[in-house]
Amino acid sequence: LFNIAGSLSIGWLGQRYRIIAMVGDDLRDFVDRPLFDARRDELMPLFGERWFMLPNAMYGSWERALVEGACPAGSNQDDCARLALERKYSLLQTTPPLAGAATPRAWDSNRDRLRVATWNIEYLIEPSTYAALAGSCVKDNSRIPGSLRQIPCDIVPKGDRKRADFDALRRYAAALDSDVIALEETDGPGAAALVFPGYDYCFSTRPNVQKNGFAIRRGLPFRCDGEYLPISMGDNERRGVVLTLFPGTANEMTLLGVHLRSGCPDGLLTNEKNERCARLAAQLPSLKQWIDQQSGAGTRFAVLGDFNRRFSLEKGPARDASGRLQNVFAELNGNAPSGKGLTSIAAQAPFRKCIPGDEYDSYIDNVLVGPALAPRIIKGSFQRVSFTLADVQQYRLSDHCPVGIEFRLH
Repeated sequence: LFNIAGSLSIGWLGQRYRIIAMVGDDLRDFVDRPLFDARRDELMPLFGERWFMLPNAMYGSWERALVEGACPAGSNQDDCARLALERKYSLLQTTPPLAGAATPRAWDSNRDRLRVATWNIEYLIEPSTYAALAGSCVKDNSRIPGSLRQIPCDIVPKGDRKRADFDALRRYAAALDSDVIALEETDGPGAAALVFPGYDYCFSTRPNVQKNGFAIRRGLPFRCDGEYLPISMGDNERRGVVLTLFPGTANEMTLLGVHLRSGCPDGLLTNEKNERCARLAAQLPSLKQWIDQQSGAGTRFAVLGDFNRRFSLEKGPARDASGRLQNVFAELNGNAPSGKGLTSIAAQAPFRKCIPGDEYDSYIDNVLVGPALAPRIIKGSFQRVSFTLADVQQYRLSDHCPVGIEFRLH
């Protein structure tokens, strides 16, 4: 109904009812503005009782304020109209509505287990940001430093997610039902909220859209402890993000979210034909330093994220006879005796494909648990949420599926 003023009679089961109402999409459908301003206290109560407004977001008297704001005295009228139109559409909501998205449950302080996961959601960007960056994308295979907000052309147009794509991602997030999720390739809290609405967030401040961060179930005690910059190598790689859960309590634990250099998933880091292996190797000393500091202090900690490395395929010691780095996990683990080093949750679980027919047979997303926290791992709680083939064919999801684990509390 719109622009209807007058009386409406309807019949139902032999009865007749007379409804007096006015429905419109603009104040002028009901009363002239000067009259409304003069008799506001008298007329305002009619809204919701006999007057019903269905605002029109595309046009109406509200546009006048935009035109007036864009048109100082003596301005060119064509310029005014153009500026008003730009202002009008810049105010429209560009984030897809959370259709059918239920509010996630809040943290229950009596809960005796904590579910932690990691998920690389492949260039998770708000639609308005994508639209702004797609037209000035950087040619394929270019490396974009952390100081720039640009996207590579090889994700255009596959990165143009629509409302149905976000709806599908939210369904998988609900299936994951994790309390804390380390997120990779996610452009900050606004993008994270499209998949994890109702959570709290800790994120890198890196301008580049490929950020690391965390989504934390609302009500769960936490502290954002900033970024771990050394692994970014002068902001040419992704920064680490540090999060402390249950600060100051017996359950306190520290999480480091990472997304290491891609392009060297297996083989020796000493492979001179692959420059990316050298980049990955260059990140390891600073990451190992952080791990050693936490282990030395007896901190309950875990490093989780996209390691871009199939630890299950690594063989041999951390370094070769010349002292050169050749394997990632052995280096991070410091060749520690069994039970005193890092626990790889992926190594203790059978591989589950991300989608049917997936060519990969080992994980690169992982949670490495420190020795003080490892005893709290709940046996058999490893989780991998896989996509259905039908959803992959219909929606723009991600090239990664989440993995997670549960810890015992109290």
